Amino acid sequence: MQFLVDSVLILAGYILGSIPSGLIIVKLKTGKDIRTVESGRTGGTNAMRAAGFFAGLGTALADIFKAALAVWVAQALSPNEWVHILAPIAAILGHNYSIFLPERDENGKIKRLRGGAGGAPALGGAVGLWPVSFFIIFSMGALVFFTLGYASVTTMSVALVAIIIFTVRAALGLSPWSYVVYGIIAEVLLVWALRPNIQKLLHGAERVVGISLHGLIKAQKENQTASEAIQEVD
Repeated sequence: MQFLVDSVLILAGYILGSIPSGLIIVKLKTGKDIRTVESGRTGGTNAMRAAGFFAGLGTALADIFKAALAVWVAQALSPNEWVHILAPIAAILGHNYSIFLPERDENGKIKRLRGGAGGAPALGGAVGLWPVSFFIIFSMGALVFFTLGYASVTTMSVALVAIIIFTVRAALGLSPWSYVVYGIIAEVLLVWALRPNIQKLLHGAERVVGISLHGLIKAQKENQTASEAIQEVD
């Protein structure tokens, strides 16, 4: 009987993760379909591009909450610590490959399931396992974002920091080692989802956020180069 309950909890995690928060929020605010904007992903970064800062923030918070909720429900209904990590893993999968966002070909067959990159639900899963992790992961993510200026690297840093946190806690006997496994699997899912961005990073073509330190330095260099070019023409 418990096996059935555990299976339902993992499936519920996937369904929770599949709720396309970004699509709903952007649609309500602007009428746009977020899948037609920039990267086409449904996460907070693309929601911010499509409908502004608060739409992005609302999307990120909703995506964090749905994965955290998957953990809390699993913890309430199952004593199995592996179910506690598989439920948020399922939520990340649901977020990245939402059952509610099928993309069909010209024949009506499903080509793929659309979604986000998984950063916010990965954070949400960590929050569900240890709420204090939010402040650590968020702070480190903000540091990466406002220095390097790459949203994709910031996303991948979420699970990496979670791995470090849960490794330290497990070594101190404060949490089970299975939580470290959560971080590792989450990182694999984030890297897989961000393959196109990683290729752009390797080729120096990834978008740099203008308000970051990297973005400001880059803009300054570009302006200086442009000024020098004008002077040469004159």
